[in-house]
Amino acid sequence: MIVPKAEAKPPGKRLLKKMSAHTKWLLLSTFSLMLIGYGLCVFSEAANLKHTGEPTVKWVLLGTYSLVLINSGIALFGQAVRIRVMIDVRQTIRRNNRKLEKQMDVRRKTRKKSKSPTKTN
Repeated sequence: MIVPKAEAKPPGKRLLKKMSAHTKWLLLSTFSLMLIGYGLCVFSEAANLKHTGEPTVKWVLLGTYSLVLINSGIALFGQAVRIRVMIDVRQTIRRNNRKLEKQMDVRRKTRKKSKSPTKTN
């Protein structure tokens, strides 16, 4: 029996592709800030274990885990900032395009209304 080949893309990738940039930014920024906060809490716990005289392996591993969490959160937050900048740039470009279109429409209307100086009645 031949098993049908699964799609190459994982389902999460398709879901992310369908999301708007604003939704991606909102989810990513919230999750990254929570990850940074959790990493800092784990870091303080590792520091507490060090000062209470726990075995070195215990607090070193916990400290390493906390640094992985903090750095992951910072990386994800950077990605969220990148998405937000992209949203703002798109918004500014669209706003400027609308202004230019209005200016061009006004110029077209004034040209049509004014009479040509070369034409005589």
